[in-house]
Amino acid sequence: MTVYLLNSLIIPADLSKQTSVWVRMKKVNIDEVRQLLSQGFTSAIGHESTSILLTELLGVKVPFNRIAVSVKPGDIIVHFVLKTRLPEGKVLDLQELQNLEYYFVVSEIHSDAPPQRG
Repeated sequence: MTVYLLNSLIIPADLSKQTSVWVRMKKVNIDEVRQLLSQGFTSAIGHESTSILLTELLGVKVPFNRIAVSVKPGDIIVHFVLKTRLPEGKVLDLQELQNLEYYFVVSEIHSDAPPQRG
């Protein structure tokens, strides 16, 4: 199992390696994020200003790490989500980021079928 930290609300599943996955997504608070990341994580934060902001918010070093991620069953994604959609090509500096609203989501990646609804 790998815990990934992403700065978007995407699910980068490689469906050439498995035919389907299901995802359980849950909005979480910052304390839950800190606890989850305290056991170790892989940063996929592709903007340096975002890595600096997240380091300050979370109290843990969040490396700038522009990598491609391919999740598999058992993996967890912590998403840092801005509530505002930025214009195409816009990269925010730290001060601009600090003024935006955001939230966190945790996605659990599963291979088996989701629970059946009655």
